[in-house]
Amino acid sequence: MLRSHTCGQLRSSHIGQTVTLCGWVDKSRDHGGTMFIDLRDRYGKTQVVVNPDSGEQALEVAKELRGEDVVLMEGIVSPRLEGKDNSKLPTGEIEIRASRVEVLNASKTPPFFPNQQETPGEDLRLKHRYIDLRRQTMQQTLVLRSKIIKLMRDYFAENDFIDVETPILGRSTPEGARDYLVPSRVHWGQFFALPQSPQLYKQILMVAGYDRYIQVARCFRDEDLRADRQPEFTQLDMEMSFVDADDVMGMIDGLMSKLAKELLNIDLPASLPRMTYDDAVRRFGSDAPDLRFGMEIVDCSDFAKQSEFRVFRGAVDAGGFVRGIKVDKRAEEFSRKRIDELTEFVKHDFGAKGLAWFRVEPDGSLWSPISKNVEPAVLEGFKSQFAAEPGDLLLLLADTWEVTCKGLNGLRRRLGAELKLYDPAEMHFSWVVEFPMFEEDAEEKRWVAMHHPFTAPRPQDLPSLKEAPHQCRAQAYDLIVNGYEAGGGTIRIHDSQTQQIVFDLLGMDEETAQDRFGFLLNALGYGAPPHGGIALGIDRVVMLFAGLDNIRDCIAFPKTQKAMDLMTEAPGAVDKKQLHELHIEIETPPAKA
Repeated sequence: MLRSHTCGQLRSSHIGQTVTLCGWVDKSRDHGGTMFIDLRDRYGKTQVVVNPDSGEQALEVAKELRGEDVVLMEGIVSPRLEGKDNSKLPTGEIEIRASRVEVLNASKTPPFFPNQQETPGEDLRLKHRYIDLRRQTMQQTLVLRSKIIKLMRDYFAENDFIDVETPILGRSTPEGARDYLVPSRVHWGQFFALPQSPQLYKQILMVAGYDRYIQVARCFRDEDLRADRQPEFTQLDMEMSFVDADDVMGMIDGLMSKLAKELLNIDLPASLPRMTYDDAVRRFGSDAPDLRFGMEIVDCSDFAKQSEFRVFRGAVDAGGFVRGIKVDKRAEEFSRKRIDELTEFVKHDFGAKGLAWFRVEPDGSLWSPISKNVEPAVLEGFKSQFAAEPGDLLLLLADTWEVTCKGLNGLRRRLGAELKLYDPAEMHFSWVVEFPMFEEDAEEKRWVAMHHPFTAPRPQDLPSLKEAPHQCRAQAYDLIVNGYEAGGGTIRIHDSQTQQIVFDLLGMDEETAQDRFGFLLNALGYGAPPHGGIALGIDRVVMLFAGLDNIRDCIAFPKTQKAMDLMTEAPGAVDKKQLHELHIEIETPPAKA
C-alpha cells in the first residue's frame, strides 16, 4: 500500500509516528511561507503542514498544489498548536509535519469542487459524477447503502434463507411496464428481455423446494419516469414456502426493526401497524399514507347533498363526493393569496375543479366567500363532521372519488411539510393490506391486476372470483415508510386452475397464457407449495434511511428522468456492423411537425 493510514484514521495516540497519507487536496492555505493543506479521502480529512523544515523540494511542490490534486504526503504525527484544535474533525487534535510531498496526479480545474457550500445543478453533477461522488454527503449515502445491504443479507442468512441468482437475460412476458429488449445474434429475429423482477424465477424456486430464497436483484422497466423512479433499480427480493401473509410481513417486521435499531437507534414494535387499503384511501386518500401526522380526510357528502349550493349538490348528484381536511388552529396563516395558490395546485396537479374553504371564526361560525350560498344547517353539519373549533381552516373538494383522493392526499402532504407537522427525522413504518385484486382499465374496458397476475385472492373471496372480481381482495401487502411504498408483496397463486381463471379475467386466453407463462403453469402442476414473498426497493429504503428526497442521490450512477446517463452519454449509437450481425435496420425517425 502506498499509504500507512487513511485521512480519517489518525488520533492523538499516533503522535510521534511517521506516517504516509494519500488523498485529494481539499484546501490549501499559504500562511507566510508555511503551507496548510487539508488532505481528504472517503474516510475523512487530515491537516498537513509543510514549512521550511520540510525541505525545499517538499515546500516548492506544496506551494503549487491545487484543489483535487492527488498527492502522497509523508511526515510525523504532531499535536496541533495550543488553541488550534478543530473539534469538528475526528482528526482535529493532530496534524502531519510533512517531510515528503509527491504529486501522484495533478487535476484540471473541476467544474465544481466537492467541498463547495452550494450544491451544483443536478445535470452538472451527473455529467461529472466522478467529482460529485467525492462529496461527503454522497459518500456517506453510499456507505449507508452498503451497510443496509449487508444488514439485510446477514438478517436473512440468520433466518435460513439462501441467496440464489436468477437470469438477467430472460423471456419477454408483456404485462405491466414495457420490457427492455435484447436482440439475439444467434437466434434470428428473437429477443431476450431484461427482468422487470425475478418474479417467475423465484416462484419456480419455490416449486423446486428452495423454501427460503433471497436475492439483491437488478431490475429493469422501460417506463415513463417520475422523480423517485429509475429505469434500472435494485430490489431486495424474498420468497418463502408454506407461509401466509402474516409470516411474510412478520419476517420483514424483524428486518425493519434490525435496520432501524442498528442504523438510527430507533426501537420499532415487534409487529408493525396495519391498515386495510380501503381505510387508507378513505382516511388519507392514498394507499401509501404518511402517518407521521394526522389531518385525516373527512367525508361531508351526506350534508352537502342537502344543500342547494350547486358546487356541492351537483357533485354528489353526479355520483361524486364532498371531502376535506382540517388545518388545526392555523387559519390566520392562510392569506387569500396562499389559498389561491393551493387552489391552483389541486387544479393543475390533480384535475380538481376548484377548492372550497371555510375559516372557523371566534364565535364558532364558518366563513368564506361562499358561506352565504350554503344553508346554515349544512354549515353546522360541516362544522360538526370536522369537529371544527375557532381558528381552524377547512379545505374541501367536490369531485369524483379519485380526484378527491388524489387532491386531498396532495394537499395533505404539502401542508404537512409546509406547516412542519412532523419531525423530518422521524420514521414511521406500517403495512397496507387487503388490496383489490383488480382495477378496471376504462379505456380498454377490461380488468387489470392491481399488483401482478400471480397474486392470490383471499381464501374467502375465491368462490366469487369468476362472478364478482370487483369484490375480491388480494392477499397483498405494501410496506409504507413515511408515505412512500418501500416494498410490496403478495401470496402467490400456487395452482394452475386458479391461475388460469385470473388470466381469463385479464383477457388472456389459455393459448396466450401458455405462450407467455407456460413454463410457470407447467411447474405449478408438479407439486407447487403455497408460497409468497415481497420485494423491497433498496434505492428507496436507502433514500428514506438517509433522510433524502431524491432517489438519484442514493445510486452511484443513476439515469435522468429522460432515462439518460449524462456521464457516459448512454444510450448511444452503435456500429453498423453490430446492427448487421443482429439483423437490425434503423428506420429514419419521422420529421417533427
